[in-house]
Amino acid sequence: MTKETKLTLENLEETFQDDTRIKVAAVDIDGLLRGKIIHKEKFLQVAKSGFGFCSVIFGWDMQDKNYTTPMEFAGKDCQYFDLIAKIDLSSYRRIPWENNMPFFFVSLFHPNTGEPLYCCPRNVLKSAVDQFAELGITASCGVEFEFFCFNETTESLDGKGHSQLQPLTLGMCGYSVLRPLQNQDFYYNAFDWLKQFKVDIESWHTETGPGVFEAAIMYNDAKEMGDRATLFKTSMKQIGLKHKVMPSFMAKPYADQPGCSGHMHFSLKDANGDNLFAIGEPSDIPNMTKNMQYFLAGVLLGLPSILAILAPTINSYKRLVENYWAPVSVSWGIDSRHSAVRVIAPPSTSPNATRLEMRVSGADINPHLALAAVLKCGYWGIQTKQSLPTGPSNSAVDVTNNERLSRTLQEATDVMDAKDSVARKVLGNAFIDHYVSTRRHEWILWQNAVTDYELKRYMELV
Repeated sequence: MTKETKLTLENLEETFQDDTRIKVAAVDIDGLLRGKIIHKEKFLQVAKSGFGFCSVIFGWDMQDKNYTTPMEFAGKDCQYFDLIAKIDLSSYRRIPWENNMPFFFVSLFHPNTGEPLYCCPRNVLKSAVDQFAELGITASCGVEFEFFCFNETTESLDGKGHSQLQPLTLGMCGYSVLRPLQNQDFYYNAFDWLKQFKVDIESWHTETGPGVFEAAIMYNDAKEMGDRATLFKTSMKQIGLKHKVMPSFMAKPYADQPGCSGHMHFSLKDANGDNLFAIGEPSDIPNMTKNMQYFLAGVLLGLPSILAILAPTINSYKRLVENYWAPVSVSWGIDSRHSAVRVIAPPSTSPNATRLEMRVSGADINPHLALAAVLKCGYWGIQTKQSLPTGPSNSAVDVTNNERLSRTLQEATDVMDAKDSVARKVLGNAFIDHYVSTRRHEWILWQNAVTDYELKRYMELV
């Protein structure tokens, strides 16, 4: 099959005539890939109808601990039935660092209804994309990740008690052209292999901090961007294994260092390919159309209630603190990196590149869910012609006057769970009820944990 030939049910057997095994994976609620290798013959048998995939992947957390909070997929009465996994042929790619093994995403469906599973992250993002498609609009996105890299392995990490890790490089060396050469094979192989894997990197450089890198995934349509951003995180960990490097997408590994962001960029295009944030009925704000203003308003009004998606872990909120360039309020600004949403428009960019940047999200996001939450809030803003809740912020002082975002995962989850939350309006009760339950589980585990901080502060002197 040539590179340009579209993969179909009819040419599957020919395409994989020289293969014996194929990797398939679903995305869980935390953005982890849950998958397996299957025999080629089995793959050909199930390519059309799908196959059973245990629902436990939505009944346990990222450490495979069963959820302790109420939900359909966990608890004493749960049967852990099979979901229907349908292979997405459009997601086909080959894994360069695994001898070019074929790879496919699956999307999950409920066996009782045949409907797309309400908590499958790929389904949630597809729903957002489809809403815009019904209006003749294509949502396009970009994602940037900052992440620490360590000279560690799973075994050494455990042996050190997850502390005193050795960073891949030393010093605060943002945009260094020297530091990458210390690990040149890792640095260049990551860029080249990801391109071969259809996860093209637009730019790839060191960031400020020991062993910190930043990668911007090349702009694409929203559904594909969700896949690529999710694949990027797992791929970097796999490529790291090949080079004895451990990347970490934890939002805030160190209290005295900047955290790791997962900024997302958004724009909308009509059927002619015109950027609807730049071309169309103008708003009262220079270089911003009414569609852009409505979209921005929806995002800002929804931001407090989708924060638990943009900041999904206990650690996320250690990043969202003052004085570290991390936004902590419901705010927006023209090319302002102090704000939750940065408006990027002329004269700092071309009209065609006009877009919004969500700066609240950290590297620990589930990309499918984070993109979907912002897009659905923006869609709601356009459809209901929402008004901006605040004027622009131009400085770090300005943003302090705006509504403060939740300080903990517990607070953010309560805001999301509110009966009249924007999150419920745009994401639906079934998804929100499930997601809220998973975050409450996360918070309960944290509440019951005895931390290193407590031992150091109280053990001797209290």
